[in-house]
Amino acid sequence: MLTLDDIRTVPLFATLDDEELAHLAHTCADLHLCAGEFAVHEGGERALYVVLAGKMEVIKTFDGVERTLGWRLPGTLFGEVPLALSSPFPGAYRAAEPSRVMRVDAQRYYQLAAASPDVALKMGALARERIGGLQGLSAEPPKIRVTMVGSRWDGTCTALRQFLARNQISYDWIAMDAPELAARWPGPIPAEEDSPALRLVDGTVLKRPATRELAELLGLQTQPRLAEYDTMIIGGGPAGLAAAVYGASEGLRTVVLEREAPGGQAGTSSRIENYLGFPNGVSGDELASRALQQARRLGAEILVTRSVARIDVDNRHVHLDGGDVIRAKTIILATGVTWRRLMIDGFDRFIGKGIYYGASRSEASATHGLHVYLIGGGNSAGQAALYFANHARMVTLVLRGDSLEKSMSRYLVEQLRGKSNVKVQLRSEVVGAYGDTHLAAIDVRDALSTEVSRHDCGGLFVFIGADAQTDWLPDGIARDARGYVLTGDDVVKAGRWTQSRDPYLLESSVPGVFACGDVRLSPVKRVASAVGEGSMAIAFAHKYLQNDAG
Repeated sequence: MLTLDDIRTVPLFATLDDEELAHLAHTCADLHLCAGEFAVHEGGERALYVVLAGKMEVIKTFDGVERTLGWRLPGTLFGEVPLALSSPFPGAYRAAEPSRVMRVDAQRYYQLAAASPDVALKMGALARERIGGLQGLSAEPPKIRVTMVGSRWDGTCTALRQFLARNQISYDWIAMDAPELAARWPGPIPAEEDSPALRLVDGTVLKRPATRELAELLGLQTQPRLAEYDTMIIGGGPAGLAAAVYGASEGLRTVVLEREAPGGQAGTSSRIENYLGFPNGVSGDELASRALQQARRLGAEILVTRSVARIDVDNRHVHLDGGDVIRAKTIILATGVTWRRLMIDGFDRFIGKGIYYGASRSEASATHGLHVYLIGGGNSAGQAALYFANHARMVTLVLRGDSLEKSMSRYLVEQLRGKSNVKVQLRSEVVGAYGDTHLAAIDVRDALSTEVSRHDCGGLFVFIGADAQTDWLPDGIARDARGYVLTGDDVVKAGRWTQSRDPYLLESSVPGVFACGDVRLSPVKRVASAVGEGSMAIAFAHKYLQNDAG
C-alpha cells in the first residue's frame, strides 16, 4: 500500500500538500513487479507511472525484433507522451529486476494537473524533451461523459458504474461522503435518497436512472433499425461478437442483443494470457472493445440493455422486453453462463454492498488498502487475484481443494506465488457474512479442524463456476439437465431431431437455431473456442439460409 513517504520521494510531486499526497496514496495502484513482468505493454492505455524502486526497461519491437530504448530508475516516470498525445503507449516497460511502480490513471492525473499547474508544467517540459514540439497538452483534461454521485455500497450505483465501464463510457464517480464533492459537482448536492445522481456532458441531471434510459441518452443503440434480420445473435460475449463480425462481413443483416454490455464474462477478466495473437496477454475489456469496434465497422447492429422475453420458433419471431418484436431468419444463441450463487447466511443482503459475483475492473480502485477475499480456485479467480493485488493491501484466495494446481493454469499459479500480498487458504470455505450497511467481516471454516474464524473483509468476490440460464427458451430447443443447449449429434442422440438431413454441428433441435460458446453443451470452455464457434455458427447459418430457409 502506498504511503505519503513513498510519494514524497518523487520529484514531480514535491510541491503537493499532504492532503493531495494522501489522496494519491488512496487512489493510485501500487504495482510490485517481478523481474520480466510488464508494467504496461506496447499499445497499452495511457496512464502515468512512477518508479519507486528497482529498474524498468523501455522496449519496443521493430520488424519483429525487440530493442531496448532506455531505462527508468527510482524517482523517474513514464507515460508522459501517451498522456500528452492522448495515445496508447508507443513502447513497453518491463521490470529488469524486482521493482515497485506507482500507477496514476489518466483521469486521476488530469484532475491532479488541473489542481496543481506546477505538475502539468513539469510533465509538459518532460514530454517536450522526449518528443519535442508539445504545447502543454498534458494539462488538457479528457471529456468526461458522465459525472456520478453515489455511495459505494449502493447496489444501483455499483450497477451503473459497471455498466458505464463495460460500455467504454468515460465517467467520474464521486462518493457521497467525499470531501471534494462540492468542488467537483456543480449545482446543488443531490440528497441521499436521490443518489446515484448522474450529470451528463450536456448538463442533463438524472436521479437513479434505469440503465436503458441512460444508454439512450448516451447514444448507445437500444432499438433495432429493421423489422427482419438474416441472423439474430443473442448474447454479446466472445462467441456472440465473433458471430457478429463474421455475419456482418459475409453481408448478412446482423443484430446482436445484449442485456448489459458487450464482452460477457470474458469482458471482466483483468488479463487473458493464452489467447492466440496476443503474446503479452490482453484484458477482457480490451478484447471486447476491439471486437465491438470491428463488428460495428462491418455493419452489425449491437443493441444493449435488451433481453429476450420469448422466442416463437415456428415463425422466427423474437419478442424483446418492452414489447418489440423482431423476425430473424436464423438465430444464434450465445448467452454464455451465469455465476453460481452461494447459499450462505447473510450473502443476499450484501450483494453489491461488498459481495460480488465475478470481478469488475471498476471495483478494484475501491479496494485500496483493504484486505479482500476471493472464493474459488479457477483461472478467473487467479486473474482477478493478480489484478486486485495491485490495489488491495492483501488478497486471500479461499478454496475447498487441497491444491491450486488442480484447478488453475500453471502460469497463473506461478504469478500468484510471486505476489507478496497474495495468500491462498486451502481446504477452507466461507460460511457467514456480517455487517450493517455493507459487508464488514466473514466467517471461514477450516475443513480439517472444523474451526471457524472471523476476519475483517473489505470485499468478497465469488468465482465458484457458472451454469447456463436457459429456462426462458421454448421447450422445442433441447437442453440437458443443467440447461446447456444440445447441438449436432447430441440432438440426434437425445431423439430430438426430426428433419431428413443431419443437423449441422452447432445446430439445435430447432432447424435454423444455433448455439455457440459456453451455453452449448461442450467440455471445452475457453475464450478461443467460443470465438471459433461464433465464426462457425455463421458458416452454418449461411448454409441454412441457402438450402433450408423458406
